[in-house]
Amino acid sequence: MNQHSNCIPIVAKGEASLIQPVDMEAFREHNRKKSKALIDKTMTDEEAIERFVNSGDYIGFELYGTVRCPMSLTRALVRSGKTDFKIVGQGVHELDLLFAADMVKEIDFTYIGLEVYGISGNMRRRVESGSVTKVVEWSNAALTWRFKAASMGIPFIPTRSMLGTDTFNKSSAIAVECPFTGKNVALLPALIVDTAFIHVSRADKHGNCQIDGISGFAFEMSRACKNLVISTEEIVDTAEIREHPDKTIIPYYLVDAVVHAPYASWPGEMSGMYERDEPHYKMFVEKQKTQEGMNEYMKEWLYDIPDHKALLEKIGQKHLTELNL
Repeated sequence: MNQHSNCIPIVAKGEASLIQPVDMEAFREHNRKKSKALIDKTMTDEEAIERFVNSGDYIGFELYGTVRCPMSLTRALVRSGKTDFKIVGQGVHELDLLFAADMVKEIDFTYIGLEVYGISGNMRRRVESGSVTKVVEWSNAALTWRFKAASMGIPFIPTRSMLGTDTFNKSSAIAVECPFTGKNVALLPALIVDTAFIHVSRADKHGNCQIDGISGFAFEMSRACKNLVISTEEIVDTAEIREHPDKTIIPYYLVDAVVHAPYASWPGEMSGMYERDEPHYKMFVEKQKTQEGMNEYMKEWLYDIPDHKALLEKIGQKHLTELNL
């Protein structure tokens, strides 16, 4: 590169346009107005969805597979009737239910499937039918780093991720020549989520949250969203939180709502608490192979159940206890 050049040469561009525009100043202004008071933020799943989610929002769900999924919030969202969401796709089971309910219009996508059980029939049907109007591809690392950029207050972050791949070509990233090394780097645009959903091991009523086991991208996403709704296995006193401050990945001032929801990851698992309900998940895998089967599943396990408490009653305490570690 000419050392006297006033611009950084663009080497390549992904073919997809951005789903969520980068507006760091608006994000900063939103955060400035957020209350920093130590107030009680506890509410139900339904109250949180009503207050902090609108149809058409860009929403995000944290962690992968069936581990620590915010499933009680997902079911409340499906029952709310709100729709036409743009979503960030690093989850599996919770996003599968959103596709089944035909609530997704656009997605920043990494992988949505059933892990060892194969491809998601729900997502395939919605994408192939055109119900999902836009799919933009990223690697798992790229999406996390996009959150990281937003959490740092910068409009993009340079990485080597996705260079030379078809994933780059299907993304909204831009490759440039590094002004320091002359090597190519990918610029990943910051990703700001309207409302994020994260399930944690424990929290106090103010929203100080701790996570046992893999923390995923909870740190990054919690700092890259305008509204943050937390569900938690247990609500503890703030004094207990303060005994282990190193575990408090998410501080209270980032959080807008705290929902007490034991077994909220079911049929998924929680590190150190309970394992995945494999028989139920295998049944779900069979049901999702057809739209008719999925409709039956959604009716029995979602639409006919008014809230998370009623779901736990349907599952039964005996069976839930059998899942405990």
